[in-house]
Amino acid sequence: MLVAAAVCPCPPLLVPEVAAGAAPELDAARAACTDALGVLAAARPDRLVVVGPAERSGRGVFPEGSRGSFRGFGVDLDVRLGGAVDGGGNGDAGPGGEGNGDGSGDAERELPASLAVAAWLLERVGWADAPIEGLGVGEPLEPERCIQTGRDIAGRAERVALLVMGDASACRTLKAPGYLDERAAPFDAEVARALGAADVAALRALDTELAYALKASGRSCWQVLAGAAEGAGLGGSLLYEDAPYGVGYVVATWS
Repeated sequence: MLVAAAVCPCPPLLVPEVAAGAAPELDAARAACTDALGVLAAARPDRLVVVGPAERSGRGVFPEGSRGSFRGFGVDLDVRLGGAVDGGGNGDAGPGGEGNGDGSGDAERELPASLAVAAWLLERVGWADAPIEGLGVGEPLEPERCIQTGRDIAGRAERVALLVMGDASACRTLKAPGYLDERAAPFDAEVARALGAADVAALRALDTELAYALKASGRSCWQVLAGAAEGAGLGGSLLYEDAPYGVGYVVATWS
């Protein structure tokens, strides 16, 4: 059963070494993420599942100990998702009972950028409160499959916590990665409201095509959260909302 969730943005710029001289601009976001992880620890979960967007379709399981890096962003920095791989770790029994969408596991596969950012956040707070596993969710994954994935995750332990990574629209300003789209600000406002209010129904109802058009990477992961939270009766709190660089970033907690 889901007992707590934290929602965080996943830009590599959260990592100060990647942001370099611009690092202070996201200090407030980093602080909010730290507070959100504190809510997860306080829930005393039996298992932490980290969910983040991935470029590939379907779902990819990343066992504890999976490695990632920020070399693709010009920084010689490696991260690891929790402790060492436990020997088996082929991913077949991961969240939702699937591997990476083609029947194989991801024990040797490098973490996608979103999960690498999550691993960095968890290392930063010294997470040691529960075993960790990662799940990369393809951004095009259909809403019903996302929701069922969440249900499966919630049933994997008596006390499950979720760390949900993902960004809102990338179209808030003229200099944004997706240029300016007038639909972006209202979309982000509704996302922030739904995440801050733990509004499962609103997350289920997110417009998939609009989210794609606005380059919102978090849609599929937020709908995984919606599925996991069904019947859990959790309340939400919005810790941070802003759009630096024209991209919507939201930090929220459910508990």
